[in-house]
Amino acid sequence: MGTADRFSGKTVIVTGAGSGIGRATALRLASEGATVVAADVNQESLDKLASEIDIRAVAGDLTAADVIDQVVAAADGKADGLANVAGIMDGFLPAAEVDDATWDRVFGVNVTAPMRLTRAVLPLMTAAGSGAIVNVASEAGLRGSAAGAAYTASKHAVIGLTRSTAVMYAKDGVRANAVAPGGVATNIEATPKSQLGIERLQPYFVNAGAPAQPEQLAAAITWLLSDDSSNTNGVVLASDGGWNAI
Repeated sequence: MGTADRFSGKTVIVTGAGSGIGRATALRLASEGATVVAADVNQESLDKLASEIDIRAVAGDLTAADVIDQVVAAADGKADGLANVAGIMDGFLPAAEVDDATWDRVFGVNVTAPMRLTRAVLPLMTAAGSGAIVNVASEAGLRGSAAGAAYTASKHAVIGLTRSTAVMYAKDGVRANAVAPGGVATNIEATPKSQLGIERLQPYFVNAGAPAQPEQLAAAITWLLSDDSSNTNGVVLASDGGWNAI
């Protein structure tokens, strides 16, 4: 259930907007009055979203610098919020098995792209004297028993980026927070590629609970993007059904 007009007059960038948490976030923001800049690697998914709500769509791989430029250009000089949602998994590969291509790709999508978008929108936010950034981390950013080496390291890095940004730009009116989901019912590729990895991690998953719905994460993200969370900065909000407490 959204709050009507909570984002009226605001422009918010959402990555990974074609599916899962990103799509749910874009829909929620639009229902609350936001102008949504929706970025996703899948053009077809964006076209479907555009058939349901009014968006400024940018299709492309966010690890490419020119796509970052296109996203910022679509914001047309105004970025009240940024939700870095897009992410990929790593096949649960442990450190001895992870290949360079997987490591580089996971860090490119999960860390470098959010950093570049954050870097690109900060001048707009600081000039306006306000702005909110929400990064989607993971339960894997809070522990070592939720994913493989690349994904776990990347989500720890996302939390570091979030906290650093919160400290550096608080006096400029910019807030940065993260959401740490557990399992979520999305189409993100999570097929195990390591027998050792899944054997070692499986005992920890029994406490994970049922997967959340994307809309549950969208609710947390939109709250952190909104003025309702004006006193919240540098926080990692676990939205994982209590998994982090076990």
